[in-house]
Amino acid sequence: MFTGIVAAVGNITSITPLEGGSFAGVRLDIDAGPLPLADVGLGDSIAINGACMTVVAKTERSFAVDVSRESLSKTVGLDATGEVNLEKALTLAERLGGHLVSGHVDGLGEVHRFVPVGESFELVVDAPRELAKFLAYKGSIVVNGVSLTVNRVEDLDGVCRFSINLIPHTIEVTTLKHLKAGSKVNLEIDLIARYVERMLSAKN
Repeated sequence: MFTGIVAAVGNITSITPLEGGSFAGVRLDIDAGPLPLADVGLGDSIAINGACMTVVAKTERSFAVDVSRESLSKTVGLDATGEVNLEKALTLAERLGGHLVSGHVDGLGEVHRFVPVGESFELVVDAPRELAKFLAYKGSIVVNGVSLTVNRVEDLDGVCRFSINLIPHTIEVTTLKHLKAGSKVNLEIDLIARYVERMLSAKN
């Protein structure tokens, strides 16, 4: 489990295809940047741009994960070198600064607009229509691993458009600063909303 509070911005430094042909995944080598790795062991989980991955190798300043072809097909930002948002798995001794996050990407969104508004920034994202029922005013959404609050929701033909206000601090300490209209983003819906929908839709 995670909180959606980005702990550090790391950098994918290399991508190596795994054995197994075109159906195989890749190994990512990641410079952890300021993220401390002393308490991270092999098999531990780290969220990379919101996608939960398992550490398969590590050094003092870097770690590696294997990403399956399925995961690559369901996410963005894990198939090229560059900056990524990082968060280590939550422990019960930590504050829950964001909201409960599983690190399982539910769909890909597309940035409709990303513009400065006063001292902050407005991020408007078009989410897949099937996620619309999970998006609510003042509800939570994870965008590229960042826990955010929905300020507005609009159901349109084929998409659900939602708006988020980003404060300067969030822009400074995450990779969201690199977004622009047309950028694809990883989305994870609120965990509680997922279970509520299941309970309401169950026949018995």
